[in-house]
Amino acid sequence: MKSILSHPYAGLLSRLILAGVLLVAGGAKFFEGTFAAQRAINAYKIFPPSWAPFLGYALPGLEILLGIVLLIGVFIRLSSLITALVMAGFIAGIISVWVRGYSIDCGCFGGGGNVAEAGKNMRYAKEILRDLLFVGLAVRLAVWPHTPFAFENLGKVKADSPEFAEVD
Repeated sequence: MKSILSHPYAGLLSRLILAGVLLVAGGAKFFEGTFAAQRAINAYKIFPPSWAPFLGYALPGLEILLGIVLLIGVFIRLSSLITALVMAGFIAGIISVWVRGYSIDCGCFGGGGNVAEAGKNMRYAKEILRDLLFVGLAVRLAVWPHTPFAFENLGKVKADSPEFAEVD
């Protein structure tokens, strides 16, 4: 199992999946407008409402930046660690609203705010499991950051050589 996880092309797949998710999620929030992002942030009732304008810009911007960095393949270890922390924060936020009995749309891919109670347990469980998968992909990249077609690996070793996974 370790050889599958550490394989360079598993890393490439992890990197591309995370980049795509971050770019789509950040882009959806960014292009939807900051009001929608602020509404989603306020629905969590974690931060003071006065923080929502800053977070409404910062969060989509961070997601887009991480997505671009992962897509082009620079600072893979650092960007994957930050991605894991961001996803863990999303998980904590979802657990927080679930435990407090709120029924909100997480706003992960735009939207956000209060929604009907129906199906909230299944919705929250799916969102947490999805984000746990993304944390796993990010941790995988942090442990084995060397992937094919990454700018930070240009000129080091060919992607199909057995030494590729061990380059530091």
